Amino acid sequence: MIELTEDEKKVVEAMKSLRAVTEQGKKDVDQIAKTAMLPKGKAAGIVQNLVNKKVVKRIAREKAAGYFVIEQMLQ
Repeated sequence: MIELTEDEKKVVEAMKSLRAVTEQGKKDVDQIAKTAMLPKGKAAGIVQNLVNKKVVKRIAREKAAGYFVIEQMLQ
């Protein structure tokens, strides 16, 4: 199991509550930060760490990238 910090856990839980668990349900950092009640810059850094840990997947879009929790992390 991947070790997550408290802030990383908070962001993953926020993403789950937003239903960002499939590519179709992807959310941008603004939405994630608002739900996790974190500053946007901090949330962006945490999301990037989660991408590096392969907990979250990033999908490029025209304006802002979308993110969702990778399926095996939902258990």
